[in-house]
Amino acid sequence: MNILIDPKNQNNQPVLDPNKFTNPDVTAAGEKRARVHFKGLKTLWFFTGSLCNIECMNCYIESSPSADHFVYLTPEDMAPFLDEVEALGYGQIEIAFTGGEPYLNPHIIRLSEMALERGHKLLVLTNAMRPMMRPRVQKGLLDLHERFSDAMTLRISLDHYAEKHHDHERGIISFSDALKGLNWLSNNGININIAGRTIWNESENDSRAGYANLIKSHGWNIDTADTKQLVLFPEMDKQIDVPEITTTCWDILGVSPDDIMCASSRMVVRRKGSPRATVLACTLLWDDDQFELGSTLRGARAPIKLNHPHCAKFCVLGGASCSA
Repeated sequence: MNILIDPKNQNNQPVLDPNKFTNPDVTAAGEKRARVHFKGLKTLWFFTGSLCNIECMNCYIESSPSADHFVYLTPEDMAPFLDEVEALGYGQIEIAFTGGEPYLNPHIIRLSEMALERGHKLLVLTNAMRPMMRPRVQKGLLDLHERFSDAMTLRISLDHYAEKHHDHERGIISFSDALKGLNWLSNNGININIAGRTIWNESENDSRAGYANLIKSHGWNIDTADTKQLVLFPEMDKQIDVPEITTTCWDILGVSPDDIMCASSRMVVRRKGSPRATVLACTLLWDDDQFELGSTLRGARAPIKLNHPHCAKFCVLGGASCSA
């Protein structure tokens, strides 16, 4: 997924009250917990597998070169959900792939093709490193770009515009490898955008200016003022204190529940040992049973109770969304 947490609590933030996020309906203060009603599918995520070519310092989904809690999705896993998108009348939507590293999945080019053939937009989250640069994958990407052009976008995880910060999280030479991938994609006209982090105690303006300098030096076609082309994700750590979201918070914060990610997106995963793929409420809440919604999109349309720290910090207070 390429979103990281800060479990070391280096900024000495208050630790989460253990009484919070325990009751799905009521907060620790006894107030009615907020929920988000499903308004229709705009983005359908497919988790391609938890294996990754690197092991980031604080990967929220615990991906690594040996992680197998989510197995590789296959075309047979994906096809019924694409059929269901059509059957439920959602039309052409955004299909998005995350992991792990999607380009480790041996089926990734065919999975991409399946989405694009049906007229959907495709977003792929990748570290743009060696798995993406393998000749077979490059050939497949060039073919998809030639056939489907601007319908496909790759979002590259670049934690910071400075090599030392990025490599601190992802390992030595990961920055230089990512730049090679970004340059290859750019040189071949494939749509790219960047996902960064906000852990560095910089203002958003300073972060965007730093990325802008890097992007200009390489000639990448990315507008850093566009929050969809340069996404700066808030940090996540479910051990750090965060307010619970109540039904009165929407008006207080000036936030609409219809704008929260789970109002319009779902994620398909296949867990190790499971006979079939299942649907989760969110890309972030992969290890909490209360957010597993069954094996069909039709059955996954129930309201989502915001009973997790990530719901508050990332989505409601952070205003973030993984979708394009």
